[in-house]
Amino acid sequence: MNPAINHHKSFLHSLVYQRILHNIKADIKSLNLFDNLLLHFTIEIQFNYNLIMIKHLTKLILIITGIGIFTEFNLSCAEGISDNAKSFYALSADNINGEAISMNTFKDKKILVVNVASQCGYTPQYEGLQNLYETYGDRLVVLGFPSNDFMWQEPGNNTEIKTFCQRTYGVTFPMFAKIHVKGRKQHPLYTWLSDSTMNGWNHENPSWNFNKYLLDEKGKLLERFGSSIEPLDTLITRHFLSKKPNLLPDKN
Repeated sequence: MNPAINHHKSFLHSLVYQRILHNIKADIKSLNLFDNLLLHFTIEIQFNYNLIMIKHLTKLILIITGIGIFTEFNLSCAEGISDNAKSFYALSADNINGEAISMNTFKDKKILVVNVASQCGYTPQYEGLQNLYETYGDRLVVLGFPSNDFMWQEPGNNTEIKTFCQRTYGVTFPMFAKIHVKGRKQHPLYTWLSDSTMNGWNHENPSWNFNKYLLDEKGKLLERFGSSIEPLDTLITRHFLSKKPNLLPDKN
C-alpha cells in the first residue's frame, strides 16, 4: 500500500481518536457539573426542608405552650370560681370579745346579718332585733356587725359598743368586732353577702346602717332588707311563722 495513503489514514484515525477523547472529557465534565448541581440542589432542598421543619416545629411548640397556658388559666379560673362559690359557712369573723367564730356555728338556723351603729337614727332597732332573737331563737340567730362606714356613727371601740348594747337594749344575740362593710377594706363576710358570684344573686352592699341580710338554714341568701324595714316587720317574720303563727306582729 502507498505510504502516503497509510500516513493519511493514521492521521484521520488520530483526529477521530482525539475527537472521541475530547467528547468523552466533555461528557465527564458535564457529568461532574450535573453531579455538582444535583448535590447543590439536594443540599438546598434539605436546607429548605429543615427550615420548613423548624418552622412547623416552632409552631407546634407555640401551640403546645399556648394549650398549656390556656389549661393553666382555666384551672386557675376554676379554682377562683370554686373559691368564690364557697359556702357562707366557710367564712369566719371575730366576735366582740376578739374570738374567731366560724359561721358554721350557726348552721341549721336562719341567720339575720345586720350592720349596726350606736349613734344612728335606726339605733333603736336594737330593741326589735333583740325581740326577734328572743321570739324565734329556736330557729333564728341574729348577728350584729358594728361598722363606722356611714357618717362615722359607730365611733366606739368594741368594749364601748358591747357595754352600750347590753346596758341600753339588753342585747344577748351574738355581736361581732367592728368591721368595714363596704369599700376597699370590706370584711370577707360582707364581700360574700354583696357579690352575686358568691351568694348567687345579690350584688348590693349595705346602703346605710341596719341593712339586713337573711339566710336560710343551708346558708343560702334569701333576702336583703333596707334600713327602714323594722326587725319585726312581716317581710322578715313571715319566714319564721310556720311554727308560731300567733306571734305575727299587729300592723294596725
